[in-house]
Amino acid sequence: MRRRREQTSLFGEILDWMLVPLLLLWPMSLGLTGLVAQQIANLPYDRELGELARLLASQIVVEEAPQRGDLARVRLRPDRALELLRADDTDRVYLQVLGVRGELVSGDRDLPVPAEEAPADGVVRFRDDEMRDEPVRVAYLWLPLPGRGDSAGALVQYAETLDKRSRLATEIVKGVILPQFLILPLAVVLVWLALSKGIGPLNALQRRIRERDSGDLSPIDEFEAPEEVGPLVASINDLLQRLDQSLVLQKRFLADAAHQLKTPLAGLRMQAELVGREIDAGRSDPQALKAALRQIALSSQRAAHSVNQLLALARAEDRARAMSFEPVDLAALTQEAVHDLYPKAQDKRIDLGYEGADPGGAARMPGQPVLLGELVRNLVDNALQYTPVGGTVTARVLPDPFGQVLVLQVEDSGPGVPEAERALVFQPFYRALGTGVDGTGLGLAIVQEICRSHGAEVTIDVAHPRPTQPGQGLGALFTVRFPLKRLQPG
Repeated sequence: MRRRREQTSLFGEILDWMLVPLLLLWPMSLGLTGLVAQQIANLPYDRELGELARLLASQIVVEEAPQRGDLARVRLRPDRALELLRADDTDRVYLQVLGVRGELVSGDRDLPVPAEEAPADGVVRFRDDEMRDEPVRVAYLWLPLPGRGDSAGALVQYAETLDKRSRLATEIVKGVILPQFLILPLAVVLVWLALSKGIGPLNALQRRIRERDSGDLSPIDEFEAPEEVGPLVASINDLLQRLDQSLVLQKRFLADAAHQLKTPLAGLRMQAELVGREIDAGRSDPQALKAALRQIALSSQRAAHSVNQLLALARAEDRARAMSFEPVDLAALTQEAVHDLYPKAQDKRIDLGYEGADPGGAARMPGQPVLLGELVRNLVDNALQYTPVGGTVTARVLPDPFGQVLVLQVEDSGPGVPEAERALVFQPFYRALGTGVDGTGLGLAIVQEICRSHGAEVTIDVAHPRPTQPGQGLGALFTVRFPLKRLQPG
């Protein structure tokens, strides 16, 4: 069995689209906060580190060269300030002073030197490096020497580990992140409440629809619904209107059907009662009984015909909703209908014939064969009903040489259909007045419904504008055009 599709929640969808990005952005916010906190923590300590590097540079003494052309010598003052420069309760501090020739004047020998030599301008610069496999922050400057301009001079470096910086950055992150742990759940709750409040009008609309009576098909007031669901409410109103029209048509159809069946059934009952009274009275005239039985058979035939027509109309309406098309030879179906109704035409001395395409030729189309056969049979039968004795009825199938349409025509020599009634004859149970023809009035309604299900168009025209024979009527010409290119299985 196919698994039932899981129903989605609009509230849940909106909540997901609001909270999921928020939860995804929160870790990114933590990362960015850590980077910014690290930069903020570096600022005051870099400033202090630079001042200490300048203080160390101020302790350097430059001795002039004893001979012309020799390099000046660099040494440190024997001052206890140097011991204070190494005093730090948190980080390990490293000092280094290199002379002009790169010789170690004082400090730690293994402190790395800068990768690139800068001008001896006394400007403090900073870099990140490693000392004994431990990251350090280094402030360094090239100290200018007398007589050398801005060429390389003595190198002064002051470095410290990053413990104080890490602690300050951690405190900054805590100060920023900890409030977010309180704000984030509060934001989730506020989003939940806002969505519940925002979706309230939809819940109110749902309650109003549920509280409606099953027979209330009046339109929903669109102004009582949110603007965003206005198109949905309009679609529901359109559906309610079509459903109301369908129910009205069904009620009218049932009333008309009951009226149509009441007459033959009443005739059956009356004839049966008449035969019973004749037998009870001892009058058993065979001729009278035969006449009564003929009336009973005729009434039952009319009732059966009415029931068959009603079933055919219901079947056509149902197939219009779920159509399964297959290749159909319209010429063969038309010839078959003419052949089946030929005995009826002989009884009325009507010349019934077929013209047009041959079976198996160009008269093939996609369609439902049972319904198309019903369509042709009803058109030919309707023509036979209204054609007087000695008249003619011709069925034709005319293929289009361009392959755009396939045309079915049924022409008769009856009285024709007045122009004012041509739109009415396709309504169920409608019969033209003044013709004296007995029938259910369902044949052309079935034709119209089958045409609609196949995307076809049916029209009525005058068959003989100028009758050439005495007593010949204007006749009716029913034309059905099947659009082959647009016709697709439903």
